[in-house]
Amino acid sequence: MGQLRMNTLIDSFGRRHKDLRVSLTDKCSLRCIYCMPENFSGWQKSDHLLNTNELMSVISAAVSVGIKEIRLTGGEPLLRPDIVDIVSRISALPNAPKLSLTTNGLRLAELARPLKDAGLERINVSLDTLDRDNFKKLTHRDRIDDVFAGLKSARDAGLMPIKINVVLLRGINHKEAPALLKWAMNEGFSMRFIEQMPLDAGGIWDRTTMVTAKETMTSLLPHFELFPVPDRGSSPAEEFYINGTLETVGIIASVTQPFCGACDRLRLTSDGQLRSCLFSLEEMDLRKVLRNPNFTSGEIEDEIAARLYKTIAGKLSGHGINDPTFVQPRRPMSAIGG
Repeated sequence: MGQLRMNTLIDSFGRRHKDLRVSLTDKCSLRCIYCMPENFSGWQKSDHLLNTNELMSVISAAVSVGIKEIRLTGGEPLLRPDIVDIVSRISALPNAPKLSLTTNGLRLAELARPLKDAGLERINVSLDTLDRDNFKKLTHRDRIDDVFAGLKSARDAGLMPIKINVVLLRGINHKEAPALLKWAMNEGFSMRFIEQMPLDAGGIWDRTTMVTAKETMTSLLPHFELFPVPDRGSSPAEEFYINGTLETVGIIASVTQPFCGACDRLRLTSDGQLRSCLFSLEEMDLRKVLRNPNFTSGEIEDEIAARLYKTIAGKLSGHGINDPTFVQPRRPMSAIGG
C-alpha cells in the first residue's frame, strides 16, 4: 500500500463512518409495490456488476480505513450465486468486520445454515404482513410460506438476533402493526417499522398519505407499554422496551424524524458506485478504478481508499427530504441497496 491512510472516516460534521452497506445485485424475486412495479425490468447490465474479486477489493480497502460493519443488501442478495463464498471471504479478512445481511427470506430455508457456517452473524428479513392475501398484494407473489420457512431455518441456524423489517402502506397493511409485533415477540424476533421512503421505481410515494412513525406508535400504544431505550447512538431505529421487558421494538422515521446527525453509513451499489447517503444525487465511481488495467492491486486499493475519503469529505449534513427543494434520486432503492 503506497499511500498513508488514516484509520478513520470522519466527515466535516464530525460523524465517524463505520458501516458500509454493500449491494450484491439489483435484482429481486419479489415486486414489493413500494420498491418497484410488477413488470419492472430496468436491471443493471450484467457486465456492469462487480464480480466477487472486485467486491473484495472495495471491502478490504474500506476495512483498512475504519469500516467495522458490513451489511450485504440488494435487490435480493441471496440471488447472488456465490453468496456463501462472499460471506466466507469477508469473514476471513484481517480485522474482519461484523457481517449482517438484509433479505426477503425466500432462499433462507436452503441457505441459512451455509451462511452461518461461512461467518454471517445475523439477518434482517423484510416481511410486511402476516396475511397471505396482503402479501400477494404487496409483493405480487404468493411466497409467504417460503418466508416463514426461511425464518425458521435462520433461527435454527443461530442467525440471531433476527430483525423483521416492516413498511406499512395505507389501505393494505397499515392496521397490522399490533399483530405483527405480537407475532414477532412470540417468535423471538425483533420488529422494526420503517417509514416508506421516496425511493420507489414506480413513483407511488406520497408524503401526504404515508404512514408516519407517529401513527405507527399510536396504533401500538393501546396494546403495549413502550419505554424509550436510552443512548440510541448511530442506530437508524428509535427503540422502545416492551411491557417492562428487555425486548424491544424499533421505529425508523427516516422521513418525519431524520437521524442524519448521527449517520455512520456509506453505500456501495452493485455496479460499483459509492454513495454517502441513500438520497445522494452524486456517486463516486469505483468500478472505473477496479477495472483500470494500468493499476496494480495495491494501487487499486489505495485509490479506493482515497475515494472513500473524498466521498466522506463531500457528505451533506442531511438528506433534505422535508426541504421544498428535495429531488428524488434517479436510482430506486433496489438499485442503491438498502
